[in-house]
Amino acid sequence: MLKAIWMSDPHFMQEGDVMGHDPRVRLQAAVDHINRHHVDASYCIISGDMVNRGTHADYGALRKLLNKLEVPFLPMVGNHDERELFRTMLPLPKSCMADFVQYSISTSDGLIVCLDTQKNLSDAGEFCEERLAWLQDTLQKAADIPVYIFMHHPPMSLGLPMQDTANMENGDDFLELLSKYDSVKYLFIGHVHRPISGTVRGIPFSTMRSILYQAPAPKPDWNWESFKPSEEAPNLGVLTIESAAVNLQFEQFCNFEVGVTST
Repeated sequence: MLKAIWMSDPHFMQEGDVMGHDPRVRLQAAVDHINRHHVDASYCIISGDMVNRGTHADYGALRKLLNKLEVPFLPMVGNHDERELFRTMLPLPKSCMADFVQYSISTSDGLIVCLDTQKNLSDAGEFCEERLAWLQDTLQKAADIPVYIFMHHPPMSLGLPMQDTANMENGDDFLELLSKYDSVKYLFIGHVHRPISGTVRGIPFSTMRSILYQAPAPKPDWNWESFKPSEEAPNLGVLTIESAAVNLQFEQFCNFEVGVTST
């Protein structure tokens, strides 16, 4: 059985807060929780937006905090990250692409694939021909081995009017490729700061709450100008996979008030 921890969107900063939330306090609480309850996990996968503004100081402080984890961590790039700085500051597997933060990890229960969906200078995502070719080659080589894909940007609409404007721009091409491979068993998606589950092209998917702050449920009058994080506690995911059966539990690691600087 494979056990992994899934975190998303820590938006870390060396100092200051993000929308009234302290990213250092929240991430430290997550690390403490994992070290207390989940040291038997094989990996901690962090699906993008590692930092909030992509500075050397922020990545350095983030690395120092994440080094306290007693579980190996797999960092992924999101729209808030600076890809080249990310590559020099955070540890990446040997399987990582030369130009993108995209790699695979072989386990006894299948192949974990972590994708780079970042589009430069945009909150939206993309999946260029080079990354698509890498993924196709990876899926072909996997053959009948179950594949579990982690990514930052959703490749489809989720019924979140504001977030849906910043999804993967060529998501249809991406999903068309996946639909050709029965080996793809599950998609794990960040970016939206809300927990949603469903299927797309017959493939199950889940999104994850942020480690830092949560986006509110959509309302008819909701817009970015009036955006305010909801008063919901953060979660991380406890993922177990055995014989291609996926179990994902959303686990609260601190109360909402922890790390909140203003509401």
